Amino acid sequence: MATFGEELKQAMSEALAHAQGKDTGVIVNTIEAVDVRSIRSRMDVTQDVMAAFLGVSVSGYRKWEQGQREPSGAAKTLLRVMDKEPQAVLRALA
Repeated sequence: MATFGEELKQAMSEALAHAQGKDTGVIVNTIEAVDVRSIRSRMDVTQDVMAAFLGVSVSGYRKWEQGQREPSGAAKTLLRVMDKEPQAVLRALA
């Protein structure tokens, strides 16, 4: 049975190899970028409302629209759902 230290060392080695572009056999699932401004525009809501829908600060949301930051994780997934099914999301969040 591997110790925590051995597992950590292995994980860090794999992360370094991945960062260097080496094939590690690890599958990385990336979600394409989303155009948050156009999604919000099609939903016809303000930045304040959109930030509340996504559970983020208004200033953080504005940084997404300005391209200073990019949403990640669940926020990006919800934005993609909003892009495809905006009315379903509005009904669910009402």
